[in-house]
Amino acid sequence: MTAATSTTTPTLGRRRGLTEEAAAAAVDTACRRLRLPTIRPVVDDAVAAATKDQLTYTGLLAELLLAEVDDRDRRSTLRRVKAAGFPREKYLEDFDHDANPNINPATIHTLATGQWIRRGEPLCLIGDSGTGKTHCETPGGVHLASKRRRRVSVGAGDRD
Repeated sequence: MTAATSTTTPTLGRRRGLTEEAAAAAVDTACRRLRLPTIRPVVDDAVAAATKDQLTYTGLLAELLLAEVDDRDRRSTLRRVKAAGFPREKYLEDFDHDANPNINPATIHTLATGQWIRRGEPLCLIGDSGTGKTHCETPGGVHLASKRRRRVSVGAGDRD
């Protein structure tokens, strides 16, 4: 005779008689344990909005989880940009094409697609001091960081 193996499935135990205050405390504790920092401060407003908009429980849960995912993506992008060590934060939208008319705007946007990264090709910007190498690199790098790409950059002055 072989012993039957049982699989345990998480079940939702109904907590009847749970007061609103106790439920709020349970949600707060669960968010802390599950490391859901975005949901914890917005849950009360989200429940109020869901009640007003007559969202289903699934709709409310989706809104909360999507808010958590969006915030994690935002924080992850900020960490990648910070880890990249850009001298200042610049964005493609703010790129000044007039600063150096020799730089073709199409080239900057082509580099920003990141196709060269997927093909495993390096990018090497060479030029005299003050010609706009960092001006070209930074907005594209920030853009790629927001697309979940990491950047490794070594300037001539960074050598050991």
